[in-house]
Amino acid sequence: MDLLKFGSIVIAAVLIALGAGSASAQTKGDWVLGNYKGAGYWFPGVVEKLAGDKITIRYDDGDRETVAINAVRPYDWMIGTKVECNYKGAGSWYSGKIASLAGEKIGIAYDDGDKETTKTGRCRSK
Repeated sequence: MDLLKFGSIVIAAVLIALGAGSASAQTKGDWVLGNYKGAGYWFPGVVEKLAGDKITIRYDDGDRETVAINAVRPYDWMIGTKVECNYKGAGSWYSGKIASLAGEKIGIAYDDGDKETTKTGRCRSK
């Protein structure tokens, strides 16, 4: 193996072991998942401000929250991700899987067979 390639692999492994690979947000405008008010669910939002070890998230539903930077996760939703969504905005949460994604527009295939196209601000994950 090439020595330079080996060195790069070792450095990457060390950074991951030290937690450098788990950084959730680097810059204003990054899309992240935040545990809004510590409720145990992850909601999508955009980094609005970074200040030291604090991050302000503007959630896709319009709410804002400032939390420790290590309290957010990278936005990792993709087709097939299990989520719960507020079906037709009626206030109740129903489980399903993401069937399509286009920015904040999200298609949901609910576990009960219903389908809906909604916005990410009406969905959450565990």
